[in-house]
Amino acid sequence: MNTADQYVKAIYLLQEMENGPASTGSLADRLGVSPASANEMIGKLESRGLAEHEKYKGVTLTDEGIVHARDALQTYCIIERFLANVLSVDEFRAEASDLEPVIDDLVAERLDTIIDRNADCPDCFDPETDACCHLEVAAEGTETGEQRAD
Repeated sequence: MNTADQYVKAIYLLQEMENGPASTGSLADRLGVSPASANEMIGKLESRGLAEHEKYKGVTLTDEGIVHARDALQTYCIIERFLANVLSVDEFRAEASDLEPVIDDLVAERLDTIIDRNADCPDCFDPETDACCHLEVAAEGTETGEQRAD
């Protein structure tokens, strides 16, 4: 997975939450980048045929972009569930975000055999809570809002 994958995944989730185009500001906030960086990557996604950007309205994914985003989201869910459910990593979200850009399809497929992924993946991912609904987490964490694995 690469940076472009992270962007299409974020745009996909924002489109789901906003029920329409994702604003550049929301995208930048979600990814922790500047709006200028988000705009630059949106231009690259447009040139690859993955997204369409309309000034002052936001960015939407093309059909190809949606397929790409769902694949990226599925890989992220696999990483997150492996870290939380199998390895019981406390900070699984931070770790999953760090690992996401470097996990390739082969490694994701092998991790997938360990977690026994549900058939509804990646639809199992809730953009509001920013988590897979199949995570085995005890409860909302402390004041940081982090979830903890069992």
